[in-house]
Amino acid sequence: MDNPSSVITQVSRDEEGNKAADRVDVGSTSSLSTKKPRSGGLFSIFSCCLCRDQPEPPSVNNNTPLLVEENGTISKIQVKPLLPPVKSKDAGKVCVVIDLDETLVHSSFKVYVLKRPHVDEFLKRMGEMFECVLFTASLAKYADPVSDLLDKWGAFRCRLFRESCVFHRGNYVKDLSRLGRDLNKVIIVDNSPASYIFHPDNAVPVASWFDDMSDTELLDLIPFFERLSKVDNVYTVLKHQGGATS
Repeated sequence: MDNPSSVITQVSRDEEGNKAADRVDVGSTSSLSTKKPRSGGLFSIFSCCLCRDQPEPPSVNNNTPLLVEENGTISKIQVKPLLPPVKSKDAGKVCVVIDLDETLVHSSFKVYVLKRPHVDEFLKRMGEMFECVLFTASLAKYADPVSDLLDKWGAFRCRLFRESCVFHRGNYVKDLSRLGRDLNKVIIVDNSPASYIFHPDNAVPVASWFDDMSDTELLDLIPFFERLSKVDNVYTVLKHQGGATS
């Protein structure tokens, strides 16, 4: 069973004024990661700090968030899909995009990262049923090391960070149409409606989590996702039920 009060790492926050600015002072990371969690736990995180003054290599897609005009159209040229081709083991599976901050963990200002209760069981099961993708508006230098410690089973096939978002009306939006997957086989799990404003019908909303150790939302959602994993079109469930909370 999860230890809901476990602290998985120390963090330091930028002064940008929102959770998307969270970071950990560790070595460089790319904007999209397909690696499995590194071993070594906290020791490996802190040993990385010794290299923090080395120059950071360019990210994979090496671009800032796309800017969107007021009418909702992207003013940039067409870019390649954010995700690589589907692996053979995930062929036919629904792609589930999962947020990090206030969905799976909570980062306290310059102190620590707390795991949401039952996050271990949730991620393990999601990785078995779906093609799971971490998609966060946070910076890679914070989110990648936290994900290394959080994802013990390699549930996340890929990791997408802030530069993969679309900047729209002051928010970092996760544009699911850019993933390279059929939208009728895509679900987003996120605590912020602004993050999925382009595709609300694909969302399974979750309540924001901060420090309630009696929270059971992730555990309660598992049966719902077990049902979703068996459908050919996620809209047949999501549109009729208005998400998992109705």
